[in-house]
Amino acid sequence: QVQLEESGGGLVQAGGSLRLSCAASGRTSSNFAMGWFRQAPGKEREFVAAIRFNGNRIFYADSVKGRFTISRGNAKDTVYLQMNSLKPDDTAVYYCAADQTIIQSTIASHRAYDYWGQGTQVTVSS
Repeated sequence: QVQLEESGGGLVQAGGSLRLSCAASGRTSSNFAMGWFRQAPGKEREFVAAIRFNGNRIFYADSVKGRFTISRGNAKDTVYLQMNSLKPDDTAVYYCAADQTIIQSTIASHRAYDYWGQGTQVTVSS
């Protein structure tokens, strides 16, 4: 079992920045991957970014490329999501997700992840 603990989020004006953190505890495999998804009211959960620990391959949704950066922390099994140039459309609950055996072709699908954090609200005011 893997537990995910998120931190960060909050209220920021458009153009501002926020950083989300997610720490995974429990035993992780060599094919471990962690990612971020978001869900706005009335919308489906959508992919934001992900990183595969084996090889450190990184993936982004087109809507956040150039503005968001996912990275691994020095602590084992920790990832960050640095969000810059935030827009009101980025307002959502952001969820950290992880999986032990995810494959690249499904890394942007929320159905491919077995473990989820509790979610943290990000609100961007105009």
